[in-house]
Amino acid sequence: MTKPNPVPPRAVDVLVCGGGVAGTMAAVAAARQGATVMLVERYGFLGGNATGGAVAQFNSWQTEAGRRVVAGLADEVVQRLRTYEAAGEHQVFVMSTGHRMDRVEYAPEVLKLVLDDMVTGAGVQPMLHASVCDVVCEDGRIRAVRMLTRSGVVNVHPRVVIDTSGDIDVLHRAGARFLSLDEGDALQPATMMFRFGPIDFERFDAITTAEMKVLATEGYASGDLARAALHASRDPYSTDGWFNISRLGIDATDAQALSQGEIEGRRQAWKAAAYLRRAVPGCEGGRLRAFATQVGIRETRRVEGEHVLTAQELTQPVAFDDAIACGAYPIDIHPASGGELLYASMGDDHAYQIPYRSLIPKGVTNALVAGRGISATHAALAAIRVMTISMAVGQAAGTAAALACEGEGALDVRGVDAARLREVLKAGGALVDA
Repeated sequence: MTKPNPVPPRAVDVLVCGGGVAGTMAAVAAARQGATVMLVERYGFLGGNATGGAVAQFNSWQTEAGRRVVAGLADEVVQRLRTYEAAGEHQVFVMSTGHRMDRVEYAPEVLKLVLDDMVTGAGVQPMLHASVCDVVCEDGRIRAVRMLTRSGVVNVHPRVVIDTSGDIDVLHRAGARFLSLDEGDALQPATMMFRFGPIDFERFDAITTAEMKVLATEGYASGDLARAALHASRDPYSTDGWFNISRLGIDATDAQALSQGEIEGRRQAWKAAAYLRRAVPGCEGGRLRAFATQVGIRETRRVEGEHVLTAQELTQPVAFDDAIACGAYPIDIHPASGGELLYASMGDDHAYQIPYRSLIPKGVTNALVAGRGISATHAALAAIRVMTISMAVGQAAGTAAALACEGEGALDVRGVDAARLREVLKAGGALVDA
């Protein structure tokens, strides 16, 4: 049998590992800044939790008082979705738990097209159906990343790596340090989103917050709902809704636990769909139409960075000289078990900042992190993990990586001038001052 020819090694300025919305924004930002960029993704499409996880809403663009805190590439994503007629208008609503939230609902399948458009338009080299299998790290510098692809093993030699894999698999393989949970804390649970319809939204939207809370509580008490919530996002392309009801207390870095979580998530979704049909006005004629491609993961590894962002710094809030993104989403902790939600509002016009140093892992000179694995405590991550903020942080990481690559020879991402980074981000439409 003839052996396949080895795949030649590749050299790029920036290698982004993980094609969720944080990684895609990082790749686009770096490429638009002039860097050569490769974007690696295990699926055949981009978007992560926004597409494969079918979260179906981008929330927390503003403070409760209506002051905008996230824009830039995240806003471009929404505008591009609207050209496909696949995103709703910005809205403020009250959840079944009684909490206020602002959001933009969108069609997850069409988001795949939007992200394709942005990546190809920026000149990013996409490498889909690829998984990182090994990392060569010497003297605190990532020299090579080995990826398993349909063509075989590909060796990539990057000047800068941005780990946006969610579970921070690249830096884990590189031997980076990670933060531990505080005593008494547990990883936030995963969720299996599901699509249900058709829904008579005129009747469904007429349910008052108090009535919805009663329905959710009764569903949880009966065992039909895994959590006491009936949280839905409308699909702009249909009369269906995507529901976030399940609760899976797993460590998603454990392959066996993740496998069992996927199975249990579908079971919980099926039971919840039956309850919607039986008990919730407007849902009587509906059926479960689809499961998300994967369970949505809220939390696994968090890197130990040059700065560990804390909940206290968000609630004060602390003004950082190297702030590269803002947010206003509350501290939103889903317990691993039970039906309730720990939800701490920030106040009417409260916003906070995320510093560049929280994107820089200790002990590695040429790597950055974006998405839910950045350097933050468990409670702080509960606020900054949402996709709007992750897109803003991704834009910052990609911009910083490209700026780092402007010099010759070996580089250190710590050498990026924070003031210049902030100015470039502002020029790109990002909001960096809370």
